[in-house]
Amino acid sequence: MPPALPATINIREPRWDQSTFQGRAKHFFMVTDPRNLLLSRATLEEARRVVEDYRAGTVPPGLTEDQLWRAKYVYDSAFHPDTGEKMLLIGRMSAQVPMNMTITGCMLTFYRTTPAVLFWQWVNQSFNAIVNYTNRSGDAPIPPSQLGTAYVSATTGAVVTALGLKSLTKHLPAIIGRYVPFAAVAAANCINIPLMRQRELKLGIPITDENGNRLGESTAAARKAIFQVVVSRIGMAAPAMAIPPVIMNALEKRAFLKRYPYLNAPLQVGLVGLCLVFATPLCCALFPQKSSMRVSRLEPQVQARIREKEPAVEVVYFNKGL
Repeated sequence: MPPALPATINIREPRWDQSTFQGRAKHFFMVTDPRNLLLSRATLEEARRVVEDYRAGTVPPGLTEDQLWRAKYVYDSAFHPDTGEKMLLIGRMSAQVPMNMTITGCMLTFYRTTPAVLFWQWVNQSFNAIVNYTNRSGDAPIPPSQLGTAYVSATTGAVVTALGLKSLTKHLPAIIGRYVPFAAVAAANCINIPLMRQRELKLGIPITDENGNRLGESTAAARKAIFQVVVSRIGMAAPAMAIPPVIMNALEKRAFLKRYPYLNAPLQVGLVGLCLVFATPLCCALFPQKSSMRVSRLEPQVQARIREKEPAVEVVYFNKGL
């Protein structure tokens, strides 16, 4: 009989070293795996039970280390790290590739008419609003009024950007027009994410010491977290919205696509999906999920509280969100 699994494995942290890009990439390839969407409710609840029991010091008999880590990643793919609540299915990071490949593929295919631009930018921002809410940092609820304001503002910003650039690029080469959706998505991310998380900018996000002991809330940490998420999201969209237009522009000049124009959208979606399979985890890995900040960079009042209670602490940690 194999020896019992020790209760000292730290499953609150990822399996791989998060101080390196390679370690973060391995972690996010697991977290964003679309196959996690197919797991049954029973499988998710079993993973939750294993993880919560292990964290409480109870090691189920016969549990191996690989099974424990598998349960941890199944748990992480479906449950919020701060609140512990089960996340909306399409808001989970494992839904990013299938959802974004469909939406982005259609944005890149149907960009020539104003109604199509309006519709697909609205669909994209509706999806982004769900993702931003689902993957927010912290455990404080977001008021419906804030959700509505962020959603309307981001959708308006994306549509105005898309239509404005569309009119400016009318007389430019067709390949330029294909990049209008990317510019609109980048602009919308800069609006949507800060607005959806404005409560964090006003009240701060939880900060802890290296052992996970809560030290308070910080708005400076919130600003850093949101900036990192905006950069990651734009980076995530860039390959999927920059590479397929070049390929499709070349293919559309050939006889094959002229003969079978209905293949345009499926090809576009497939190319976008191929890019996103790699871009999603790699761009999530640009910054550590458990981000850090020196105490000296925090707000003066937060610094004072930490110096008073924990004078030895020089660096604080926080969940940046996704």
